[in-house]
Order: sequence, then structure tokens, then C-alpha cells
Amino acid sequence: MREKILETATDMFLNLGFKSVTMDDIATHMGISKKTIYTHYENKTQLVKACTQNLFCTVSKGIDQICALEQNPIEELYEIKKFAMYHLKDEKSSPQYQLQKYYPKIYDEMRNRQYNLMQECTIQNIKKGIELGIYRENLNVPFISRIYFSGVTSIKDDKLFPAHKFPKASLMDDYLEYHLRGIVTPEGRKILNSIIHSNHE
Repeated sequence: MREKILETATDMFLNLGFKSVTMDDIATHMGISKKTIYTHYENKTQLVKACTQNLFCTVSKGIDQICALEQNPIEELYEIKKFAMYHLKDEKSSPQYQLQKYYPKIYDEMRNRQYNLMQECTIQNIKKGIELGIYRENLNVPFISRIYFSGVTSIKDDKLFPAHKFPKASLMDDYLEYHLRGIVTPEGRKILNSIIHSNHE
């Protein structure tokens, strides 16, 4: 039951927002009493924390599995993006905003973990791309990895990129293309153009 509550709550939080969804909403949706939820999770904050940690672990494991496939680094980034977008429900802006506003400690902790994961992953990706000759040799790797993280988090800001003007899925595609075009060699550009072309078909 604990896992079922976690799964349902995570889905509802991502779709409707961490503040918007109440314990009553979760209980009603599951057809159980609120008391049942409280036997597994002491309060809503504890449940929110469990949901964000569980989601982070799921995404983190998935990214590790994608990296283990040893694809070329450009394909790898597109696969990671696709996987993350699926698990984060197309990264709707409301849940992130509500988590930051109403659960700042949980938000900061998750952001730090996300930063560490993305740094490691992005640095490996860039180094591999340089070795394969599809990323430029003269890249400042620590700078590129940090600016990439900064961009990925900034495009989730609904004030900068309102969802009615910038649908999240195409926004992430645009940002990924922007990032890659700045670091690829002519050989890498051929691979990138091929992926973009196949995605549009």
C-alpha cells in the first residue's frame, strides 16, 4: 500500500501541483481513507519528500542505463531528454513552481542532487564527444557543463518562458539543439542534423 500511495501521489503532484493536491484528494482518488495514508506517511511534507526522492531515483537510474548503452554523445542527450520528459510529465511548470514556493527545503535538496547528477553526466558526455571528434577540442568543459545545467533549469521558469507561448516539449528540443550547435564539429553537425530531421518526420 505504501508504494501504491507513493505512485499515485507522485502522479497527482506532477499533474496538478504539490500545493494543489491535498491528502483528501489522494485518499479520494485511491478510494481509501486519509487515515490509511497517515499510517504510512506522517504528514504531507513527508509524502512530498518521498515522492521527489523516488522520482529522482527513477530518473537517475534511467539516465545511468542510457549512458551505459554507449551511444554517440549526441544521441545520448536526446535519449536522456526523451526519458526525463516522459517521467516528469512534460515538465509542466506548476509543480516545480509550487515545490519551490511551498517546500523550499525539499526543492533545494533536489536541485543540489540534480546539479551533481547533471554535472557528472554532462562532463562525461562532453569528454566522450571530444574523443570521438564530434565535439570541438577547445571546449571549456566545466563552463559548458554549468551553462547547460543553468539553461535546463531556466527554461522551466514560467515567467521567462510562459507555457502558452513555449510548449515545454518543443522548448527542451530547441534548447538541446542550441546547446549542441555551439559545441559540435562539422562531423557532429551531420549527426545532429540527421537526428533533428528524423524527429520531424
